[in-house]
Amino acid sequence: MIKIGVMEELLEIVDKDGRIISIAPRSLIHGNPSMLHKVVHVLVFNSKGELLLQKRASHKDVAPGKWDTSVGGHIKPGEDILTAAKREMLEELGVVPENLRFLYTYIHSNEYESELVYTYWTVHEGPFDFNKNEVEEVAFWSIENIQKSLFFDFFSDNFKQEFLRYLSIYAFIPFSFAYSLHELNGSPYLSGDPNFLKNFYR
Repeated sequence: MIKIGVMEELLEIVDKDGRIISIAPRSLIHGNPSMLHKVVHVLVFNSKGELLLQKRASHKDVAPGKWDTSVGGHIKPGEDILTAAKREMLEELGVVPENLRFLYTYIHSNEYESELVYTYWTVHEGPFDFNKNEVEEVAFWSIENIQKSLFFDFFSDNFKQEFLRYLSIYAFIPFSFAYSLHELNGSPYLSGDPNFLKNFYR
């Protein structure tokens, strides 16, 4: 019988379509890539089209000290995906997003863990009151600088996969980040439905 600490985080183990198989403590899931679990990411851009990255704290068990996706975290058991995205933005960056748009989902797997990732997109200029217990610093990076730095040991493996997926799907879409989110709401490429393009990106 598994003994779970009082404050141990519980996560849903799911199949590739997000259907729940069971629930287990984080300490059991991390370190076992056979246990697929759900996480949410948010790509936060500014009006210049620069992408906000966070530098993970040195004590993190995954990718310590590496630059990572703007926002990322586990989805709690029974939690709605969009609710999780908003919660993580508040917890990590100290801001409440006015508008989040769903982009895609994918599976990220390595020798340590396997994640079913749901990625959202938004525009926010800051300032950010980021969680200093989890994040060392945040900074906006141009897409060009990220591309030039991919071959250096700056980024988490998860972010590299995220960034390349984003570019492969959305780099061809001709829209300006100076547009307001209200003007972008009608775009079929920025659907709020997590099932949008489900067969396209898998």
